[in-house]
Formats: sequence, C-alpha cells, structure tokens
Amino acid sequence: MITDFGGTDLGRGLEPGTGLERLRAANPSPMTGTGTNTYLLRAGEEMAVIDPGPDLAPHLAAILARTGSAHLSMILVTHAHLDHSALARSLTEATGAPVLAFGPAGSGRSALMQGLEAQGLTGGGEGIDRSFTPDRLLADGEILPFGTGHIEAIHTPGHMGGHLSFAWGGRLFSGDHAMGWASSLVSPPEGDMGAYMRALERLLARDWQEMLPGHGEAVAPVAPRLAALLQHRREREASVRAALRDGPATAKELTARIYADTPAALLPAAERNVLAHLIDLVSRNEIATEPPLTAASRFQAL
Repeated sequence: MITDFGGTDLGRGLEPGTGLERLRAANPSPMTGTGTNTYLLRAGEEMAVIDPGPDLAPHLAAILARTGSAHLSMILVTHAHLDHSALARSLTEATGAPVLAFGPAGSGRSALMQGLEAQGLTGGGEGIDRSFTPDRLLADGEILPFGTGHIEAIHTPGHMGGHLSFAWGGRLFSGDHAMGWASSLVSPPEGDMGAYMRALERLLARDWQEMLPGHGEAVAPVAPRLAALLQHRREREASVRAALRDGPATAKELTARIYADTPAALLPAAERNVLAHLIDLVSRNEIATEPPLTAASRFQAL
C-alpha cells in the first residue's frame, strides 16, 4: 500500500510483495504547496526513488532510514528543478544508486524555445538545477525492469522540456506536469504551452488507477482531473484571445486584464503562464508580435 512516512494510509493495496511510501520534504512555499513529494517504490528487496527532492540533510536522512537494508536500484528524477533533483547526487553518494532522467536542465526544448533563450528570454519559477547531471538518460517509452514488473518513462514536456512522468502498475507519477492542488507553472523558455497541452492529452488517453504528483495529495479518479487541467488551459487561451481584442498589449498588461481578482503575490506566475500562451499562439500564426519575441513584446490579434 502507499503510506506516508508517519504511516498514514493514503491509498489502495498493490500486488503482494510491493509497496509505496511518500516522504514530503520540509520546503513549503507558494510554488511547492506543502512541500515536494519523494516516492519510495519497493518490489521485494529492490527499491526505487522518484524525485529525491531538495538538498536538505533531514530529507536525505529520512530517505535513507526508509530504504534500510533494501537494494536501491535507481533514483528517478522527473525534472531538473531544485526542489525535485538537488538531493540526487547526495543520495547516489550515500547508496551507489544511479540517477536516471531525460537529461540535464535545458534538455528536450523545442528549437523555438532554444531560440528564445538565445535572444535573452529568461524563465521564472522554482529554480533550475543547472548542475544536475543524470548518470543515465531515459528515452520516451523506455521500460525499466523492477522486481517482477517494470516502470515506464513517459516524456511529458511543458513544465520543463525534459520533464518525465513515470508509470508503475497503473499509477501515474506525474511530477509537476499535473497536480490536484494547483495548475502547473509553464514559464518559457523552460516551459512550453503547446508541448504541455499535447502531453496532457497523451496522458488523458490512458487509463490510470491513481495519480501521484510532485506536490500535494494523490488524485483519483485521474481522468476528470487531467480533463479539467486541459480545459483550464483552453479557457485561459480563450481569455488571452478575448483580451487581445481590446487592443495590443504586453503579457503583463494582459495578465492585469485577465487576472483582475488574483492576489498580487501570484501575478508574476500568472504572467509567465500568459506569456506561454502568447508564444504558443504566435508559433501557430494565430496572433502577431513585432520581433524579437521577448517577455516585454506587444502582441496583437490578427
């Protein structure tokens, strides 16, 4: 079964000989909610960790205490944000387990996002782990033997270009791509709204027993939540289009129009999401802007 570090039952039973535990790091914030979730998967005497979390000594100690004498065979990282990947190297040094991920920070970006960064567009959000270097790169759809079953890597870009989700026995470990407590930040050039929407559609096409996100609680049923997140993005895109009909504007000006009732502290994140929608619409030739494309560009309806 899935249990908290403190022993609270969080879900349904798994196959005999398997188990799942969640450790929550002590890094609460507006971006991380109650903290980053680290998942410990067990199949017999073999264990795997998904998202070791932030570089906090007490969190490392908690992970090591739960692994005990089991063989930690792999450390899986959904993406290279500091709150998910920073502890990976210390965990490897303590256990010898290799770190597996899609790639270092910056991997998986589209040519458009690479070009925007080259032109000076910078991101925002949770902090990029620029020193993150996995021991082994994972491809989309790669199957990792684990116990008598397997873990599947699923490339889900959008929050970051190299974001992976993982599937194990009908459970979706969704990292920061999809959560129950909030929508994900999509902040170019790390974030890509078009890729994010396509990845959500791909996950929605599969039947999941439960979704275990990088922050917040487990989600079940899964399909309604994924559908709601996809609909939310489509509605935000419609809001951006409608706001542009009032005249050309920057992402910041459009955010003020669209998020009129949002607390000021949350507006910077909202602005990054608006910018992501604008860049996606420009890439589809559905709105226009004067080059170069930057966070301060003025956009207009066609």
